Amino acid sequence: MSLEEKAMEAIKDALRALRKRHLLEEGAHAPALSALSKPILSQGSEWKEKTEKLETELQQCYKAQSRLSEQLVIEVAESRTSKASLQEKELLINDTQKELTQTREECTRLQEELEEKTKTVDVLIAENQEIRSQLEEMTDRAQKAESENKMLIDRWMLQKMQDAERLNEANDLYEEMLANLKANGLENLARQQVDGVVRRNEDGTDHFVESTIPSTCGHRIHAHEGGCGSIIFEYNSGTLFTGGQDRAVKMWDTNSGTLIKSLFGSLGNILDLAVTHDNKSVIAASSSNNLFVWDVSSGRVRHTLTGHTDKVCAVDVSKFSSRHVVSAAYDRTIKLWDLQKGYCTNTVLFTSNCNAICLSIDGLTVFSGHMDGNLRLWDIQTGKLLSEVAGHSSAVTSVSLSRNGNRILTSGRDNVHNVFDTRTLEICGTLRASGNRLASNWSRSCISPDDDYVAAGSADGTVHVWSLSKGNIVSILKEQTSPILCCSWSGIGKPLASADKNGYVCTWT
Repeated sequence: MSLEEKAMEAIKDALRALRKRHLLEEGAHAPALSALSKPILSQGSEWKEKTEKLETELQQCYKAQSRLSEQLVIEVAESRTSKASLQEKELLINDTQKELTQTREECTRLQEELEEKTKTVDVLIAENQEIRSQLEEMTDRAQKAESENKMLIDRWMLQKMQDAERLNEANDLYEEMLANLKANGLENLARQQVDGVVRRNEDGTDHFVESTIPSTCGHRIHAHEGGCGSIIFEYNSGTLFTGGQDRAVKMWDTNSGTLIKSLFGSLGNILDLAVTHDNKSVIAASSSNNLFVWDVSSGRVRHTLTGHTDKVCAVDVSKFSSRHVVSAAYDRTIKLWDLQKGYCTNTVLFTSNCNAICLSIDGLTVFSGHMDGNLRLWDIQTGKLLSEVAGHSSAVTSVSLSRNGNRILTSGRDNVHNVFDTRTLEICGTLRASGNRLASNWSRSCISPDDDYVAAGSADGTVHVWSLSKGNIVSILKEQTSPILCCSWSGIGKPLASADKNGYVCTWT
């Protein structure tokens, strides 16, 4: 039974009790009133007063009943309010219990995830410890390999030094024989008797003429539309090959300054040229990521060497064999090519872009000049770095080998020209001039055939010529007005050729 029903029932009981009391009092007083009213009329006024007094008490009882009724109504209202509040609190308790249940479920789920992630972390820690142990093992192996490599390099350098000593002895013997036989006119016989010291052409004799200091411009040729980025002479010849931004390779007679023939087929600008030792093929490094090999006699493209993924900026060919070619590109690779097979046989990877390369006399190693200013020596067959020297504070632009193979010339954007001993890679000469400023990252300098002079172009259009023995400038050639991009010296001692950014080529005698 609800509180409201209980209250109503209590009110009804109270009313019944009051009525019953009233009836009892009336029943109790009625005989007395009746008996008294008949015999004793004289006491009527007294009884009347008592009746009035009883009626007054009865009214007071009714008033008390009314007050109790009002109080009961107020309590019923308060009971209803309490009941509503209780219901709200029960709903709030139910919602709180639901939230508590959800929170407990979420807590259980998070605990499960935490346990799972803890297991994962334990697995990762175990794997990390295993990887660390493997790394330590590999580090130990690398250190052992490095020590072994250092030992091998030391042994190789010792062997090279021994070879260099033997080569020096052969050179001394060669110079002594030249001095003894030059007066008797037997210079060619002396060179033939000293095996491996001097390069020979197909006839079995070597054209050796002392280089003259150039001073006069023999011819000024408009060779290409746009810049002329590369020039090179045929071996022991006055015939000059030029390559330019018009994608053509041209062949010139420097004695008359006339064009012999033009070679077409390149898909990009010509950045560097090389000529095989037999003068039968010319190879061009192109900005189209390819190398193009022409047959000089027919003027046709013999090979298109593909494999580089960026512009090819340098190329060189073996000094003895017309088969092996090396190239360097801005994909940070040096590639060795076999011209008989027409494909790449080895690739060397490095971290700094290479601007210039040069094969050694024996064709087994290659020198490379890089954007980081370093000169590197590689074993071209294995691809291993044999030695490295910081030659310049800025990019190396040119690498040229002397005719006897004992010295190598490097030029850099720091406007310094260094001469290294190829046997030790130590600097044996440094050349510079206040007005000599290289024009590009591929500005090529050169050494004279008798290894006595160095020529390098400048951004102001001049060509500076130094004496290697004295280290001073012996000639400044002024004819061209635009920046000089490259120089090349004929193998017969003269002329010297220079090419500029406007496509003009000058020959100097």
